[in-house]
Amino acid sequence: MKILADTHTHCIASGHAYSTIQENIRAAAEKGLEFIALTDHAPAMKNTTSHAYFANLHVIDDALFGVRVLKGVELNITDFDGNIDLDEQLLSKLDISIASLHIPCIAPGTERENTRACIGAMENPWVDILGHPGDPRYPLDYEEIFNAARRTGTLLEINNASLVPGGFRAGSDENIKRILRMAMKEDAPVVVGSDAHFYTGIGDIYYVERLMEEVGFPDELVLNTNPESLLCALKRNKGEKRDENPLL
Repeated sequence: MKILADTHTHCIASGHAYSTIQENIRAAAEKGLEFIALTDHAPAMKNTTSHAYFANLHVIDDALFGVRVLKGVELNITDFDGNIDLDEQLLSKLDISIASLHIPCIAPGTERENTRACIGAMENPWVDILGHPGDPRYPLDYEEIFNAARRTGTLLEINNASLVPGGFRAGSDENIKRILRMAMKEDAPVVVGSDAHFYTGIGDIYYVERLMEEVGFPDELVLNTNPESLLCALKRNKGEKRDENPLL
C-alpha cells in the first residue's frame, strides 16, 4: 500500500519528540508523500506546547520541499465528558485535529467512562480524527465508538506506533482488528498515522500494513492513499465549512 499523506506526526515542540518541523517535512518529501500533518501535543500534555504555539502555526508555509503542510494538533481528551484542551475558535483556524486519550492527561476509567469520553470528543465539530482508539489501557465499547464515528463524521485512526513491539500501547492489535473488520463490513474509510516522534518514522506504516494484510483490509478504504479524498473527509471541510477552508 502506498500512502501519500501522514496525518499524525510530532516535532520537538511536543516535548518528547526529537526532530524539527523542517526535518519531518523533508523526510516526507524524500519518502514521496504529498501531504504531512503537523500534530503536536496540545497544552494539557506536560512539558509540551502552549496555546500560542497553535495560534501562530499560520507562519509556516503551506508547502515546503514539494509537500503540502497541514497545520494541526493532537488534542488531549481531559475528562469523561470528552472535553479537550484547545478552544473551538482556535481549532477552527487549523487544518486538522486529532483527539486522543493520554495517560498523563486522563487516567483510564471504566469501559463506559472511556467510551463516553471518546464520544464526547467526537461530537466536537472541530475534531476530525479519534487518535489511537486501539489502546488497550483504555477499554472501549467498539460498537458504540464505531457508530458514533459514523454519526459525527469523525475518522478512526489506525496508529502505527500502537503496533510497534514493546511500545506504550502494546496489545492494541486485537482492538485494531475489530475496528478494521467493522470498517470493512460497513465500507467505511479509516485513516492511518505514523505517530512519528523522530523524522525516520515519518510515513512509516509497516506494522499497520501487516495487520491490514492479515484481515484483508482493502487499500481503497485507507484515505491516506488519496490526499484529496482525505481532505474532503475531514469534518471541518464538509458542508458550509468547506468554502471557508483555503486548502480546498
